[in-house]
Amino acid sequence: MAQSRIVEVADADSFGLIPVCADPRFDHRTCDYWEDADRGSKSSRPSMLEVRASSSASRAPVLDGNPFAPPPRDGPPNPFARGGLASTTPLFDGADDLFATPDDNPFAPQVVRERPLRDGVPRKLALLDRGRGVFGSYAKVLVDDGKPVAYCQFGPLSAYPRAIRLRDLYPQLPASPLPAVITCIASTAAARRQGYARELVEDVCRDLAERGFSAIEAYPDLTRSENETSGARPDFWHRLGFETAVDDERFPVMRRELA
Repeated sequence: MAQSRIVEVADADSFGLIPVCADPRFDHRTCDYWEDADRGSKSSRPSMLEVRASSSASRAPVLDGNPFAPPPRDGPPNPFARGGLASTTPLFDGADDLFATPDDNPFAPQVVRERPLRDGVPRKLALLDRGRGVFGSYAKVLVDDGKPVAYCQFGPLSAYPRAIRLRDLYPQLPASPLPAVITCIASTAAARRQGYARELVEDVCRDLAERGFSAIEAYPDLTRSENETSGARPDFWHRLGFETAVDDERFPVMRRELA
């Protein structure tokens, strides 16, 4: 008998398992709708599947004839730059705010963390992996009989600016502790109504409880058809123990308290 398994999206192979959307106009593998509150899109954009060029070459210092000479500096050393006084690499990568992550406090004991994937991977994989070493994976795929049938994206509220913006519309929502969020739950068209999405969400809820969260929220979009949104419908969340925290006819908020 074929068995289902749940795979964390954490590398190129698992990223390749992300299933197609029921509506071909959209693509989970290129969606940055939740990560970018201003310009994010759910549309299928094949160009985003191209790997990110390595940024190390563009930041490499240009040395003079002496290959052993230190890189030139235009001004006084920055004591807060990565590597101390001898380095001119900034603490933050300003090329893309979505990937901006601070280094450790230079005055605190150094903590070794596994660095997230950045270069040589599709942009979406880099976005899903940016919590590595601090939070963990941001997405999972359910595979049944060797075929990916369902996809779920989740994470801390801070990882998804559009969720923060939506949540700000409803001051009645608890301000503390902040919840984890499930931004996307979707099955393939052929796998609908077979319980795969519910199985995947239950696994994500258990995982988030183990990661220390006390509540989870989801944000259905009732202004779009089922194939145009990945937020499911309130009835789906109710069957999983979520309650309607905000009863809005367009953008309700579903919330589940974790024991």
